[in-house]
Amino acid sequence: MGQYLPVVALMVLAVLFGALSFFASRLLAPRRPSAAKEAPYECGIVPSREPPERFPVTFYVVAMLFIMFDIEIIFIYPYAVDRAFLGSYAFWEMVAFSAVFFAAFVYVVARGALDWGPVQRARRLDGAVDAARTTTSTVRRVGVEGRIGEAA
Repeated sequence: MGQYLPVVALMVLAVLFGALSFFASRLLAPRRPSAAKEAPYECGIVPSREPPERFPVTFYVVAMLFIMFDIEIIFIYPYAVDRAFLGSYAFWEMVAFSAVFFAAFVYVVARGALDWGPVQRARRLDGAVDAARTTTSTVRRVGVEGRIGEAA
């Protein structure tokens, strides 16, 4: 138990410092609120509209995918460093972990986690395409103005 005494003492000091800082700021900080102080600071630009109240759920899903990928890399690193010592058991553990990660990734992508922006609706093209249209009549050429030998 004596070997944990420095760790416990450091944790007690950290908690005391955090609590003391919190209460000292509450006691000593001036309290003169105004509309300008309550407004969010955007580099001196007055906000033209209220910020959205919630982030879309897909934002959090993509963040979780990023964290999952980082954790997989952290777990694969020891295996990559000392593959011979860890042996085949570690290899099959890495394969199982990667398979579970890949299955979760495929599930989340299939559920539309990476589909950003407004929902795209499928349109029917039954009578929308004219048979007389060609690529020269429908494709707009961009950036050819001023080139020698090419029509604009």
